[in-house]
Amino acid sequence: MFHTHRGDVRLALFELEKKGLVERVPNRGAMVRGLTPLEVREIYAVREELEVMAVRIIPFPVAPSDINRLEELQRQHAAAISSGDLLTVFYSNLRFHQVLFGLCGNACLIETTDLLAQKVYGIRSYANAFPKSLDRARRDHVDMIKALRGSRRDELIALTRRHLKPSPEAYIDAYERRFGKADLAASR
Repeated sequence: MFHTHRGDVRLALFELEKKGLVERVPNRGAMVRGLTPLEVREIYAVREELEVMAVRIIPFPVAPSDINRLEELQRQHAAAISSGDLLTVFYSNLRFHQVLFGLCGNACLIETTDLLAQKVYGIRSYANAFPKSLDRARRDHVDMIKALRGSRRDELIALTRRHLKPSPEAYIDAYERRFGKADLAASR
């Protein structure tokens, strides 16, 4: 069907396991790894601090070419939302944030932010299921660009914090509807 070799599939699964996206269960195979509400809260707490750190150290004023790049990515994101193309929504959003956080210039921070974002790729899809969340993300991107253009760091920090909230909230809500309310102390 896919014309690939078993070794290539094993290598891909190994890479996904290293990233924490897949877990291999003896005698059962590989499965997408689910995250508990506690794990999601912990990851997003760290993401929030790292992403705020990144926008806090972006040198102002931001070059017009960088603003133009973000505006183009946002146009792609908005068009994908309008057409219901959720795959393009995901990738254009990802590129928007990579460019935004890349403006900080700190390679270690950029890499770490990217690594944590990878851990929660699946969680983002929960919020993307709701048109209201997608529209809010679109508006947040536009407002982030305006804050960058105006060198309004405090506004950019507040937007960065707010922008992260819908995905973990939607995931945890769905998790608790399916499995019941999580006991955070017992999750450890």
